[in-house]
Amino acid sequence: MRTLIVAATSMEIAPLIERIRYTSDGGPRVKAYTRAGHDVDVLITGVGMVATAAWCSHVLARKRYDLVLNLGLCGSFDRALEPDTVVHVVADRIAELGAEDGGTFLTIQTLNLLADNEFPFTRGQLMNPAPPANAALNGLPAVTGITVNTVHGNDRSIAAVAQRFNPQVESMEGAAFMYACLIHEVVFAQVRAVSNVVEKRNRGAWKMAEAIRSLGLTALSILDHV
Repeated sequence: MRTLIVAATSMEIAPLIERIRYTSDGGPRVKAYTRAGHDVDVLITGVGMVATAAWCSHVLARKRYDLVLNLGLCGSFDRALEPDTVVHVVADRIAELGAEDGGTFLTIQTLNLLADNEFPFTRGQLMNPAPPANAALNGLPAVTGITVNTVHGNDRSIAAVAQRFNPQVESMEGAAFMYACLIHEVVFAQVRAVSNVVEKRNRGAWKMAEAIRSLGLTALSILDHV
């Protein structure tokens, strides 16, 4: 069994790395590990959609994986998803892909530059049509997300994007990861831990350490159930 772990930063998956055994460098930004005879490559893409899409496609074009996991943190629009909650993002979209028309936002589909169901999109979203059958993954809340270049921290923009797309979480990489996996036709899952509520920037209320720890434990459980 060969798995690829994709993360924007090494910090987000540090607890996982501590529990798997390093074997070798696997190429630019990739290191190879094992856990209980299971081969695990780890790709650190760097932050943001461009880096994630480019490095994921670079790696997926060169090696075939049985499972590809995106692990990272996210902010939550859904108050039921409190910080430290780990979620499975099953649908994502690039929230800023479109145009402004005065006070109105026009999606790329509204502009007729992309059809709602033009591959790899489904009803304007990037969706996971066949997540892996994994007991640990199946136990996580399944949520919808948006991916952004600028994380939200302004009451007006938060209200606008919430009304426009009704997302439950947001990240800076998720949709790019899903886009790459869909075009490379691999089995994948986007798993994130909530580090904060999406609100005016309030670092004092964030639970980064707790979210990273929970994400690591969940990732190990997913690997052990493969």
